[in-house]
Parts: sequence; C-alpha cells; structure tokens
Amino acid sequence: MSQEDRDEWGRVYQRVNKVCETAALHNIGVSIDAEETWITDPLDALTIIMMSTYNKGRIIVYNTLQMYRHDRLQFLIDSYDVAVEKDFILGSKLVRGAYMEKERRRAAEKGYPSPIQPDKESTDRDYNAGVKFCIDNISRVALMVASHNEYSNMYAADLLKERGLPLSHSYVHWSQLYGMSDNITFNLAKAGCSVSKYLPFGPIKDVISYLMRRAQENTSVKGQTSREMNLINTECARRKKAKE
Repeated sequence: MSQEDRDEWGRVYQRVNKVCETAALHNIGVSIDAEETWITDPLDALTIIMMSTYNKGRIIVYNTLQMYRHDRLQFLIDSYDVAVEKDFILGSKLVRGAYMEKERRRAAEKGYPSPIQPDKESTDRDYNAGVKFCIDNISRVALMVASHNEYSNMYAADLLKERGLPLSHSYVHWSQLYGMSDNITFNLAKAGCSVSKYLPFGPIKDVISYLMRRAQENTSVKGQTSREMNLINTECARRKKAKE
C-alpha cells in the first residue's frame, strides 16, 4: 500500500471512528454496509476495530455480511472467534446481497473465481445457517435479520422460541426496506419482535446509486411486486369486512 493510500485510509478511520464514538455516546446502533468484494476487506478490518472498541458489553456497531458470497459463513465464524479472543460483542447484519451480476461479470472479465454462490439455494442455506449460528451464540453475537425472505424471518423467530428466548431479545433485530415486505414487518412487530424499516435518506446525488441497486434487485425477484400487491389487497378486503 502506498503512502497516499495509507493516508486516505487514515482519514477514513478517523471519520468512521467519529461516527461510532458519537453513536456510542448516545447509545445508537451503527451498521456498516458491505460493498463490492474488492473493497470489502479493508471495511471488514475497520469494522472489527470499531466493534472491539465500542461493543464492550453492549451492541453499537454491526458489520454487514452478504451471504450470497460463498465465503461469508466461514467469515462469520472467524469473526466470532475474534470477538471471543478480544472480548467484544459481534454485531452481524445478515443480508443476501445486491451486487451479484456485477461481481460475476468482473470475475469473468478478470479471470478469477466468482465470489458468488453457485445458486440461490446455496445462498439461502448459508443465510439460514448464519442466522442459526448467531442465535446459537447469542450471548456473544447480536443479530440483525435484514431480509425480505419470509422463511428466514420466521426461522429466526422459531429458533428463539425453541431456545426459550423472548422474541424481543435485545440482541436480535429484524429489518426490511421501506416500501417492501410490509406483511413481514408488521407481523413481526405484532408478535413483539424488535423490527424496523430501512429508509435511505439524503441528497439524490448521494443516494441514487443505492436506490438504483434496490430497483435492480426488485426486478430480479420474480413476481415479488405483484405478490405484495395481492397481499395488500387481501388485507384491505379483510379490514373492510371486519368493519361491516
């Protein structure tokens, strides 16, 4: 790494540390998003440093793991080992991911093995295995189930019930994007789960790339929009009938 690169990462560290320090002062959680594989390694290292500093006996900082990568389940396990060694709470936000086509295209162009799972079933398997690993180690791991997959959300709730743990456990949180999967969000909330809607906010020039990725992601989920509209219409009809 050149001196210029070291200086730049030093500035990044200072900015991220300031955010985490302020969040810790006000007891607010911070989730550091995952990006493309070729820039995620230093972000992972930086996030581990932030967690080892601010996640002492409480959860402030979460790292985001894209489970459509075939190496992320092992990375979760390795991160847990580091948390045990350094005595901090591991914050793990599990997502499936949003760079699949871009990652595969770059790997093919540059001639290296794709970091992406071979199929959706493998992604689902590792995602749910990650959920189970976190809940199995809940005394040391704080889990954020950031998913629109109905099974994965229910699976996390069922695991808590099986272990005699409350759905409102302080180390387990669920989240869906604003405007998507309200049927999941509202039912989790009604059951007593800690749940939130994820809302991108900021100047268009700063958030447009994120919004475009979400739009592309939605087009890759076959029938998702029409299915959600059917669920909304069914719920509206149910409420209308209940009032009659």
